[in-house]
Amino acid sequence: MTARATVLTRSTRLALLLAVLGLGGCSWFSWLPFVGDGSDKKREESTKPMPLAKFDAEVRIERQWRSSVGKGLGRKYLRLPPVVVADQIIAADGYGQVEAFDRFSGKRAWRTRIGELESSWFNWFDRKDPSFVSGGVGAGGGMAYLGLTSGEVVALAIEDGTERWRSSVGSEVLSVPVYSRGKVYAQTIDGRLLALDSEDGAVIWSFDNQVPVLTLRGTSSPVVDGGVVYSGFASGKVSAVRADNGEPVWESRIMLPEGRSELDRIVDVDGRPLVLGPLLVAASYQGRIKALRRTDGQAVWEREVSSYLDLDDGYGNVYVVDDADTPMALELETAEEIWRQDQLKRRRLTSPVAFSNYLLVGDDQGYLHVLAQSDGRFLGRRRVDSDGLRSVPIVEDGIVYVLGNSGSLSAFEILEK
Repeated sequence: MTARATVLTRSTRLALLLAVLGLGGCSWFSWLPFVGDGSDKKREESTKPMPLAKFDAEVRIERQWRSSVGKGLGRKYLRLPPVVVADQIIAADGYGQVEAFDRFSGKRAWRTRIGELESSWFNWFDRKDPSFVSGGVGAGGGMAYLGLTSGEVVALAIEDGTERWRSSVGSEVLSVPVYSRGKVYAQTIDGRLLALDSEDGAVIWSFDNQVPVLTLRGTSSPVVDGGVVYSGFASGKVSAVRADNGEPVWESRIMLPEGRSELDRIVDVDGRPLVLGPLLVAASYQGRIKALRRTDGQAVWEREVSSYLDLDDGYGNVYVVDDADTPMALELETAEEIWRQDQLKRRRLTSPVAFSNYLLVGDDQGYLHVLAQSDGRFLGRRRVDSDGLRSVPIVEDGIVYVLGNSGSLSAFEILEK
């Protein structure tokens, strides 16, 4: 498993802290990124990013403009994708700064702050990095929405960034809040899917799902389609609930927890489910990818693939990046593997994005890679941010917007050579 993606839920932090203090050594926690003396050379070698492969570029990645957003995303593995709304793109850093830019010129339209982290003894994980914006930017109904580690969803007016409301949802929000027909849907780290009134943030309904002792640091972002909300959970399940009242429609298990340890039993469905006509496609960590019938949640096909990232589709394929950072294409109707790209292993990729003939992924060293949807070959590459990329690229009208870990926000056009 990859240590970078693992998090302890808030309910277990105190117990584990006491356990650490009572241990004579820290070898049990050596999988955590901040524990260990670095002497395990074999482990270091096995996690070293694969060197960049050489290829003959077939496209140019030309920057149209570049700006910056606050202090960046910090060190908590935050993924805060920006959002395009009409002629603006709105982005946030991890420390409470939200900014809107003209998406064609990069000129800043407004800037606002949405609070400061309140220090607490329980925030022992936060002492080296006090970032508190945890859910990427969503938009709709004239407002932009963000989730916070404090268990709040904040709504800002799109025209000037004025805060319109702030709603307490009880637990950290790691997903992108999603707007649809007067409601804002958000998922919390303690397994609750909530619908909020977009006018004032009042909770309309809540759907609860049991959370395991250990989970990945992340939650699935809800998808709303046809009056139904679909979302994945840390239990390895995907649920469909009615958008108007939260009534369950069906529940389907993507992966059953297996193994003797809690680490082995992590099967989170953290990636956003993919709605494709009559099918819903979802993937679990240490599990599989499944295509389900949207009517009743029954499996149409499944394939052994471990992933915690969002999926995308194009050319009749489903695109997935597995937990070894291998992008691959699966045929939508049969799950047959069409291609896989093995030259990006251990580079800590972003979720894939398909548009035109291309498939885009970013990596932890800050490179934006352009692959061919047809066969996965490399078409182009450009380094975007030396601090790395975690947030998924956003594409609008053929322009690619990339928010780097340092806070750099850039617009690119991909041109044939």
